[in-house]
Amino acid sequence: MKILLYFEGQKLIAGSGIGNAMHHQMAALRANKIAYTLDPNDEYDILHINTYGLKSRKIIKQARKAHKPVIYHAHSTQEDFKNSFIGSNQLAPLYGKYLKSLYQLADVLITPTPYAKKLLTNYGLKMPIYPISNGIDINKYQINETKITAFRNYFKLDVHKKVVISVGLFFERKGIDDFVKLAELNPEITFIWFGHINFATIPRKIRKLVKTNHPANVIFPGYITGDIIQGAYSGADAFLFPSREETEGIVVLEALAASQNVIIRDIPVYADWLTNHENVFKARNIAEFNQQLHYVLEHDTKLIKNAGVKVAQARSITTVGEQLKAVYQSLLTK
Repeated sequence: MKILLYFEGQKLIAGSGIGNAMHHQMAALRANKIAYTLDPNDEYDILHINTYGLKSRKIIKQARKAHKPVIYHAHSTQEDFKNSFIGSNQLAPLYGKYLKSLYQLADVLITPTPYAKKLLTNYGLKMPIYPISNGIDINKYQINETKITAFRNYFKLDVHKKVVISVGLFFERKGIDDFVKLAELNPEITFIWFGHINFATIPRKIRKLVKTNHPANVIFPGYITGDIIQGAYSGADAFLFPSREETEGIVVLEALAASQNVIIRDIPVYADWLTNHENVFKARNIAEFNQQLHYVLEHDTKLIKNAGVKVAQARSITTVGEQLKAVYQSLLTK
């Protein structure tokens, strides 16, 4: 059994959730000794496609012509396209129809959560849909004092300085506006948002927010990988993710794996696997986010953080690979 993992525009998606998913899928297949290729010119048995461009559609047609089973990994929905790029709200209905036209070409769909599966089912898609997490490399995000020191030195943070981080593209959907509002309410805390995107693609108000319209205690360092970001996950005092819509949120898994205080918006995607004051902290508005932030800064949250680690462990790369393998085998034995 050999799988073609197809990701169109690998350089363009490198800093996105789909880019992270690519590396997670590769690691999951390696962990379960499943042969794979990223080259559509190689021999393969199953096409596992992850992207949505014209080349992706062409690869599907080629797989169909060769009588190869097709799995579409449904990372995106109409709902999480809104409040992102310029014009995304106006284009969202058309984008939803386009996604449906692509997803309909598959034998089965994989999507990260039961919530995302429900959205896809509501599109009228009839093929089997498997909710399988994007997964997390647990070892990479374990507490490491050397990485924590690298993070704090990089930003010249005093040992007593409280730090709140987030990771994501500069989208209103990600809650970057609320992140800045919370920073305004807490000038004594440093807020760091990791991530980047071409400014020409996002609305003017978000460009201005990132470039100039934020207080001095907010830092936008861009897209950073390796020890710095891994040290940030475990070395910060809280991970604040005020996203308004997700199909899962790989960065949430990363923060959970790092034994971090994870503060998220109370949205449907988290309803059946993340619980307020059990493994995360949930909020619905600025006042609640601020309340939760001060709670984690002022209380012993070790038990909640330990419970969060267990959530991440249940979604380890190895476990995800086992679930993918079961889907692959079901297609080959039909």
